[in-house]
Amino acid sequence: MNYFLKANKNLITYTLILFLIIPIFGINFLISFLGNVLLLLFLIPLLLLLLVFIGFNSYKSKINTCSNCGAISLGLNEICINCGADLENTDKKNQLDQKPSESTIEVKAEEIE
Repeated sequence: MNYFLKANKNLITYTLILFLIIPIFGINFLISFLGNVLLLLFLIPLLLLLLVFIGFNSYKSKINTCSNCGAISLGLNEICINCGADLENTDKKNQLDQKPSESTIEVKAEEIE
């Protein structure tokens, strides 16, 4: 019997704690506590994924591409580091001055034999 107590000390401790908690707080408390713990284990990874998604979209919105040379820079610069072109005016100018026929891509269908 003494060997059983030494080998299963954690099991006996947890069962005694469980037998003390159930009469004091009730089974409803135990079920809601376990449910809340499982809910947190499920929702924390979803929250982290949401934060990563928001951070990635925020970073992606700050990236500018130079229409002159194609260099990529963050939104902090107003001129291109590589060629010196004005990044803000070229984007606005290209969007407003282009005709719709210039911005569409024409595709011709060909039969492959």
